[in-house]
Amino acid sequence: MPGPASRSGTRSRCAWSGEDVGTRSASGGNGTRLTPVTRDLHLLDPVGDPKPNEECGVFGVWAPGEEVAKLTYFGLFALQHRGQESAGISVSNGERIMVFKDMGLVSQVFDEPTLSSLPGHLAIGHTRYSTTGASIWKNAQPTYRATPHGGLALAHNGNLTNTPDLEAWLRERDSHARVASKDSMDSTNDTWLVTALLASFTESMWDAALQVLPRLQGAFCFTFMDDNALYAARDPQGVRPLVLGRLERGWVVASETAALDIVGATFIREVEPGELICVDSGGLRSERFAEANPKGCLFEYVYLARPDTVIAGRRVHSTRVEIGRTLAMEAPVDADLVIPTPESGIPSAVGYAEASRIPYGLGLVKNSYVGRTFIQPSQTLRQLGIRLKLNPIRDVIEGKRLIVVDDSIVRGNTQRALVKMLREAGAAEVHVRIASPPVEWPCFYGIDFATRAELIAPGMSVDEICRSIGADSLAYISLEGLVASTGITKKRLCRACFDGQYPIPVPPRAAEQMRLIAQEGDDDDE
Repeated sequence: MPGPASRSGTRSRCAWSGEDVGTRSASGGNGTRLTPVTRDLHLLDPVGDPKPNEECGVFGVWAPGEEVAKLTYFGLFALQHRGQESAGISVSNGERIMVFKDMGLVSQVFDEPTLSSLPGHLAIGHTRYSTTGASIWKNAQPTYRATPHGGLALAHNGNLTNTPDLEAWLRERDSHARVASKDSMDSTNDTWLVTALLASFTESMWDAALQVLPRLQGAFCFTFMDDNALYAARDPQGVRPLVLGRLERGWVVASETAALDIVGATFIREVEPGELICVDSGGLRSERFAEANPKGCLFEYVYLARPDTVIAGRRVHSTRVEIGRTLAMEAPVDADLVIPTPESGIPSAVGYAEASRIPYGLGLVKNSYVGRTFIQPSQTLRQLGIRLKLNPIRDVIEGKRLIVVDDSIVRGNTQRALVKMLREAGAAEVHVRIASPPVEWPCFYGIDFATRAELIAPGMSVDEICRSIGADSLAYISLEGLVASTGITKKRLCRACFDGQYPIPVPPRAAEQMRLIAQEGDDDDE
């Protein structure tokens, strides 16, 4: 099989509605298949302690007269933090849908000639970090299927927990599902399954969605499109964020308000849990497909969302500063300087310094030009470890008693290396403060957390973790303190990664393995 093609050749794929998804060369002819790419190790996580990763970012725009492909490109730039493995854009000119996607960052997948070749009046886009399915081109999004009425492209953020039931339903509905599945099962994610279900109906896309969406279980935010209309939907729990914005000549939906800002859209409201939205030449319409039972992801406030995004009427940066203030009140310590672990620890470190009246400083410099790479790191680079990503400023920290504020601890390897590095740079004491409770449970709703066996918190006490990472002291914010800092009642938040209380049933096999009982309905606590 040929290797990955160059930028001037067949590096990306396109699909026109009514045709099979395949490879096209720059001149429009048939090209060679791309070699599947497995998920590469992060060059700067050589000690094996990656940050939690959000599965995806989604974007959609309906705006006749605008360059919708370019608007989507800029929107995806604002959502790059939600997925770095692949990126894709689907556009329609009213007659056919074109999908262009590839492995890599948004800036690596798209260039000016590519965007200029994607005319249309509506588009959707996607950035992906895989939690379901391998990291290969077939799993890149948007997905595409032909329907009785034209084409369908779909982008998904989240994770479904009842895929076996949905697969059985698809087989019942479509006698050709096995063939379609075999043709497409280089794709192993749940997004393909939803796309196939929607395409199996002979009714309009709106009616098909109102039949499919109530059958889905798990966390999901969809942007999808047919030849003429943009659609968006959010699961009844609203686990992942999805917002609606207004352009002068159209509408935008996106995972975060930061994506609205970058394209000049005015924030209108959140897409409600259990709501389906459609935008076409007739305007905007919406309908509830399920009763809302809000359970927004608590970890969005801790780490996942951009600090300039607004969730539930409050900017995430303000919430993280408040988390730091609460952490300082709950876990004070006598020290000379508060420093963050850049960049996610900065707002909470600011809040901690304000509340504790201990000076705030930048004791660590982050290499902003380091990210995922398709070049396998050498052993020498692995041994450099965290020094490739962060470097201490000796003049700032030497002789100081430090409070180091970070957003979370997954396995503890990064914090262990960081504490060692700070001591070598002359820190007199290193006190670690974490702006989230211990992460003790895996996520089934779209975050790439380690399995419970790989997490450090379930098997060790806080004192044991402190000794393991070599800190002088270690403290986490309490779950109650974290919830209070968001300003949202506990019963309206998913905090399963912290307390194991899953608001949506988890896959049966996982529940059995972890000896969990799936939690259904509302909690009684506030």
